Amino acid sequence: MTRFGDGLAMGPDLVRAAEEAVRQATRALDGRADLLCVFVSGTDPQEVERAVRHAMAYSDARTVLGCSADGVIAAGRGVEETSAVSAWAAILPGARLEPFRLETLQADERLVVVGMPESTPEDVVGVLLADPFSFPVDAFVERSEEVLPGLPLVGGLAGGGEGETRLFVDDQIVESGAVGVVISGPVHAITLLSQGARPIGPPMTVTSAEQNILLELAGVPALDKLEEIITELSEPERELATQGLLIGIAMDEYAEEHEQGDFLVRGVVGVDADTGALAVGDVISTGQTVRFQVRDAGAADSNLTRLVRGFDMGPVEGALLFSCNGRGRAMFGASDHDVRALDQFGHVGGFFADGEIGPVRGRNHIHGFTASILAFAESDNRKDSAI
Repeated sequence: MTRFGDGLAMGPDLVRAAEEAVRQATRALDGRADLLCVFVSGTDPQEVERAVRHAMAYSDARTVLGCSADGVIAAGRGVEETSAVSAWAAILPGARLEPFRLETLQADERLVVVGMPESTPEDVVGVLLADPFSFPVDAFVERSEEVLPGLPLVGGLAGGGEGETRLFVDDQIVESGAVGVVISGPVHAITLLSQGARPIGPPMTVTSAEQNILLELAGVPALDKLEEIITELSEPERELATQGLLIGIAMDEYAEEHEQGDFLVRGVVGVDADTGALAVGDVISTGQTVRFQVRDAGAADSNLTRLVRGFDMGPVEGALLFSCNGRGRAMFGASDHDVRALDQFGHVGGFFADGEIGPVRGRNHIHGFTASILAFAESDNRKDSAI
């Protein structure tokens, strides 16, 4: 039984491309698709909408989900900065799919997210696509365990400038918020997360911080500590650091060692030479363990290869791939790197995201420079596993 399919079509006529991509993804299925994901890369939001509406009308899938993107993935290829549509279809026998749209409401001087389906013990995984300009995705994902206990979330932030993002679920096309689907029942799925950064310098304890401002590391002004570490690097590592310095926040304070994959990686977004402070892309607390990071294509390739080779769930029939738009050509020199690394995962579809969503060690997080993967296998005794 053929349960998964994927399709890719390029060209300035996005409506025609959408039809062709959907046709490729669904033509070999043994029945009606339960879930169809469509991702559209285009410069005109109105054209993106027209393409999506045509895809919805052309397909008879029970649930349709997707978004605008900076690039798309399917048919063993990644396509960036080119008008293109990717489609991915799945038949999930016995599964229950609960599509949703999330919105934010103002209540008592705080934002409240509404629209998430009520969780059930049969829930396996949620796919979440969000507009980065209008939806508090960081806060929602980081606190999802409180309202969605045990539910892994996988997905990404849609592409397009502010006001140009498009999200779609079933017959709805929206410009803000978030959309997604919760998959429940006898579905055998696993989440994988591959990082694109590696540590440099030693792990350090934060001795002073205020919100996202890092003041001291190991009792030394943060900038002074950074300069000390940079000085001790090899010339190739210094070159990587100048191309975009990152910082990793340890996910397990009690681990004996903190190596690649043990951190939530965030950007270093500012420096105050007068105070010696560093501004980073997340809130950091005194007492946490951090380690500076650099983007590294070789380390990213090794990490993804290790995850795929170490995969022990059984044959994979299909997978969704959410790859950072800082990977692809920018990191590897080729848009196809991540999808080709998953060639043993059957039919793979997805898009290049402005931020990736995926669980690590049982908790959902927003990531950067990662490949977040949701793989569907033939059979498994586990409901879900996050690596």
